[in-house]
Formats: sequence, C-alpha cells, structure tokens
Amino acid sequence: MANLSLQQKLKNRQIILASGSPRRQALLTDLGLSYRIELKPVEEIFPDHLAPKEAAEYLAKLKANAFDQLKDSEILITGDTVVAIEQFILGKPKNKEEAIKMLKLLSGRKHQVISSVFLKSNQKSCCFFSHNTGKF
Repeated sequence: MANLSLQQKLKNRQIILASGSPRRQALLTDLGLSYRIELKPVEEIFPDHLAPKEAAEYLAKLKANAFDQLKDSEILITGDTVVAIEQFILGKPKNKEEAIKMLKLLSGRKHQVISSVFLKSNQKSCCFFSHNTGKF
C-alpha cells in the first residue's frame, strides 16, 4: 500500500478546494488530482494578538468552518497566506495605491510569508503551514 499513488489513494474521494487562488488550483492540477472549487463568504478577520503563523492557521480554519456538513467521501482544502514585517501582519491591499504602498514597505526589508493549509473531512481535520523569510 505504501507505493500507491496519491491519485489511487484518493480515487473514492471528492476534493473540494475552497479557494479562488490560481496557485492553489495549479498545485492540485499539477498533482493530477481532480477537484471542484466551492467558495463560501468569510470575513477574514483575526484577533489582533495572534502571531503571523497563528493568524494564517486561524484564517484557514475559519474558511473551513464555513462548510457546515461534508459528505463522507469529501475532503475540504482551505488555505491562507499572510505577509508580515517583524510581527506586523499586512492585510490584503484594497486598491492599487495601497498595493504600491505595501510593496514599498516590503522593498529591501526582511519579511515573512506564512501559508497555512487546513484539511477537513467528516473523520478528522489537520492544519499545517509553510514559513519563508526573505527580502523583496
């Protein structure tokens, strides 16, 4: 069983990607997985006291919790990415001017990019993250 491909292991499962992100869609496509996109409206607000990693995990779980009931065969995938300078988390820019301001703030400065993924089925759930630090 250890040599089964990911596609074989998931052949009786339906994957729901709760994301409009082209990168997340490309990742699943590149893995050879079939999935459907289903979006639920979620106000992406997190408590101010959370560290960047905790905020990314909180938001990914918040998006998953918007799905009330899954079928036994379904696996839900949500995710979120936050960018932070020191412990200050940058939000999503509301317009072009705000995006330019954020890029200037990031320019030449060390910052963190934290992406979290939340997997949920009727049987279990888990969250994991990737953390990168660099300069822009």
